[in-house]
Amino acid sequence: MSPKGQVYLFAALFIFLGLGLTAYKAIFLHFPLLPDTERKVWDIEAKLTFEAAGNPLTINLALPEKQQQFTVLDEIFASAGYGFAIEEEHQRRAIWTRRQAEGPQTLYYRLKITDRAEDQPMAPSSDLPEPVVPPIWTVAEETAAAGLIRTATELSAGPASFTQQVLLMLSGKSDSQDAQLLLEASKGDSIAQIAIRLLNAANIPARMVRGIYLEDRFYNQRAEEVVEIHDGKQWLFFDPRSATQGIPDNFFMWQRGGQSLLDIIGGYSSRVRFSVLGNDISAKVVALQEAETVGAPLVNFNIYSLPIDKQNIFKMLLLVPIGALVVIIFRVLIGIKTSGTFMPVLIALAFIQTTLAAGMLILVTLVAAGLWIRFYLSKLDLLMVARLAAVLITVVILMAGFSILSYKLGLDQVLVVTFFPMIIVAWTIERMSILWEEDGPREVLTQGGGSLLVAVIAYMLMTNQYLEHITYNFPETILILLGIILILGQYTGYRLTELKRFRFLIEK
Repeated sequence: MSPKGQVYLFAALFIFLGLGLTAYKAIFLHFPLLPDTERKVWDIEAKLTFEAAGNPLTINLALPEKQQQFTVLDEIFASAGYGFAIEEEHQRRAIWTRRQAEGPQTLYYRLKITDRAEDQPMAPSSDLPEPVVPPIWTVAEETAAAGLIRTATELSAGPASFTQQVLLMLSGKSDSQDAQLLLEASKGDSIAQIAIRLLNAANIPARMVRGIYLEDRFYNQRAEEVVEIHDGKQWLFFDPRSATQGIPDNFFMWQRGGQSLLDIIGGYSSRVRFSVLGNDISAKVVALQEAETVGAPLVNFNIYSLPIDKQNIFKMLLLVPIGALVVIIFRVLIGIKTSGTFMPVLIALAFIQTTLAAGMLILVTLVAAGLWIRFYLSKLDLLMVARLAAVLITVVILMAGFSILSYKLGLDQVLVVTFFPMIIVAWTIERMSILWEEDGPREVLTQGGGSLLVAVIAYMLMTNQYLEHITYNFPETILILLGIILILGQYTGYRLTELKRFRFLIEK
């Protein structure tokens, strides 16, 4: 393969690799492409209260399972004085134990969750239903249940519509005497519990789903109940209060199936209350927590794993490729002359620290003063090495003088003059003085002005909030810049500034 073909091959490889890694982090790891993007994070607290009778205690609480539309970022179990363990054999449950306790007791379970994707609906469960166990009724309950099942069967066409008819009658939205008799005979049971018993009696697999609605400042509330049935193909949700099918997107399922939400041995008067608080948190922070939870290698072996001070250094270094691309565009495509190849990038980095106006004033003053001193030193017939060293020392003295003077005058921006690379400034002074002697002051102004113009444009791009966010959070974009630079390196056509030189070709 020819060198040109190799260049295009590597350029395409780098670009596609950079785009692929960036898309992976944005789509699958949910890193934000825009700065200041926020995501909703919900803090949920379950408060367990009960009375201990002075006997050995065992508290068993159902815990949320993994859900497709939500990601658990953190879990905290507050159980001072209690032994603690998590059981995951059949259903995920927390177990607190204690040898002896008496009087009112309080335990807490807290978790932090976030939406995994806004457009991702709640997926139906893939597990198969267990064999239906017919409920045990009293004589009065059995009579009322039989009449209610018969009526619902006549008004329905399948398990889903049958469930809706049962819930409508139990919720009082139809004049069903059987439903009223069953409700009165089953006092103490919720509509969802009665509906599940009726569905099982009709040989329809049904189970209880308990959860909470994610609403900000939701305090001290009971768990909401939802009926879930299997229609022979999939599980379907039904709201027992409205008899509507489906479940809201903001419903967080705490328990799916199982016998009870809370079991206590050795205590009484137990209850669970839930509180919810919503917070808007930086999307990048949330994405990092999600990536750590799933153990994403692209994040574990990334800049984020470095200490904070090292991250700040790399945050600055990752802007350099943008400045390098600007220099290549201006020199290769436009034809702007600069003093040194990448001197404008270093100047732009200095401008980031000093601000643009103060940086330009300092740079022009340093170079002008250095050129004046350099012309004087040239009259002393010094060797180039000694002359360059003398210019370097002069630059240091000028910087120190600027810093002291600015401190006395209260000009804080000038205090950061030390961010200018002294060696580069000294060498630039030397090159400009030689250029002055060989080609005259016009060429000095051309290259000096070109360097300053490119540095200002590079500074504007390197301080752009969006580009700064992209380069730091998606360092893979450097590969894209590398591919573009390789392609530009093959350009051998006319530069923009040469159009004036060859304008007679256009006129003909």
